[in-house]
Amino acid sequence: MGLGGPQAWLLGLPTAVVYGSLALFISILHNVFLLYYVDTFVSVYKISKAAFWVGETVFLLWNSFNDPLFGWLSDRQFLSSQPRSGTGLSSRAVVLARVRALGWHGPLLALSFLVFWVPWAPAGLQFLLCLCLYDGFLTLVDLHHHALLADLALSAHDRTHLNFYCSLFSAAGSLSVFASYAFWNKEDFSSFRAFCVALAAGSGLGFVGATRLLRRRVEAVREPGCPDLAVDSGLCGEELLVGGEEAGSVTLGQYLWQLAHHRNFLWFVGMDLVQVFHCHFNSNFFPLFLEHLLSDHISLSTGSFLLGISYVAPHLNNLYFLPLCRRWGVYTVVRGLFLLKLGLSLLMLLAGPDRPGLLCLFIARYALPVPPPPPPPWSHSFTLACSRSLSLSAGSNRVFTEGTCKLLTLVVTDLVDEDLVLNHRKQAASALLFGMVALVTKPGQTFAPLLGTWLLCFYTGHDLFQQPLLTPVGSAQPWPEPPAPPPVQAPTLRQGCFYLLVLVPITCALLQLFTWSKFTLHGRRLRMVKAQRQNLTQAQTLDIKTV
Repeated sequence: MGLGGPQAWLLGLPTAVVYGSLALFISILHNVFLLYYVDTFVSVYKISKAAFWVGETVFLLWNSFNDPLFGWLSDRQFLSSQPRSGTGLSSRAVVLARVRALGWHGPLLALSFLVFWVPWAPAGLQFLLCLCLYDGFLTLVDLHHHALLADLALSAHDRTHLNFYCSLFSAAGSLSVFASYAFWNKEDFSSFRAFCVALAAGSGLGFVGATRLLRRRVEAVREPGCPDLAVDSGLCGEELLVGGEEAGSVTLGQYLWQLAHHRNFLWFVGMDLVQVFHCHFNSNFFPLFLEHLLSDHISLSTGSFLLGISYVAPHLNNLYFLPLCRRWGVYTVVRGLFLLKLGLSLLMLLAGPDRPGLLCLFIARYALPVPPPPPPPWSHSFTLACSRSLSLSAGSNRVFTEGTCKLLTLVVTDLVDEDLVLNHRKQAASALLFGMVALVTKPGQTFAPLLGTWLLCFYTGHDLFQQPLLTPVGSAQPWPEPPAPPPVQAPTLRQGCFYLLVLVPITCALLQLFTWSKFTLHGRRLRMVKAQRQNLTQAQTLDIKTV
């Protein structure tokens, strides 16, 4: 009887909460991984430079191709029927297959996370194997998790509701970044290792529990009475969506040909490539902007706080933007964010790096989702406060850009619907389409540091790989006294960082506004696609209503 209460409470959780909790178990691991895996191998395991770059190169290739590979292996059966099997797959069976895959791959992701923090092989070999193993399981988890967003719900309202809980739980998971500062110690690695074991255990057990709850919900549609899991009685009927007499197989070449003629898919991946580039540009150069623009204005603790909050704030921003998506549509909200990025970047460019008052106004508007009240008349004390608030500039840029990335998952789910309707598929190949989007857009991760360092070197002559920089903002060491540079060189590097900070968003915004204007899957066309998929699938989607 003692367990009856908690068990009943867990079983009564809304489907959206259970689905969103999976984002928590991913986030608590992945943010810590991103922050510490390089420092661990470079500073603790003392990996050689050659082994490091070999590992990163192999990882780049693996990271680019495993998304479509795993998507194809997962969803190729959904592109056409399999007449030799004699049986078919219902919509419920597809969701069950994805949930079972998450139940296996989630705990394996947690185990692959652990192998980073214990030396068990030569540093170069361990670095290569750990990266590929971890990224493989992360890709499997992400593909099935995103695919469930398209499979569990059809309407834009329900999908934004699901995404809302993903953002909420992702923000909670990002708090592991703050906790990690208390345990990180290069000299005594045991406490940080124990912290990672605790994170992995919590994540693995969470995956097992959440997937079991989801599986119970989906399997319950077989029972008489068909509880509130289904939108209507269509899901209760076990109608076959894959399997029949008339179907033939679709090869990989035929699928790629179909995608090449899917105009909205092509325009979307063009826009998303720029978005991925911008997201990773902000992540890569965030510490650089803090060092060279703000080292005279912020303390070490403020710098560390900004690094941590930049992981949490994008998810919190989405809690505001997702209700706007339900009201006005994702297309309109994303276009508004592009216009906001362009307008505010132009304002900051005109203001220049030495106008703290205007910069403060720009930063305040950039960091908040609603317009702030007009500022009071500027004074010397207000200008000083503005110069301190300059520290929010790079952070808010990263927050808004990362937040836009989170919204684009909803657009991919709409592309899944359009792909199903245009190609008359028996079932939506959700994971495969997410994988193909990743294949085209992931090169942006590589272009971001390459292009950024080249632009900085071209404009200022400052080579990041040859000239020592200031101590990182998150370091425990005090700010060193910079060497006395020639008078002309001192402002050049600062100006170079400033122009990178504002010109990259301006260029990205212009490219994205152009490609986004060509994207037609919104408004009337989106409603038509939704209606046609509703008819094709007999409205076999799962209800995600809250209690």
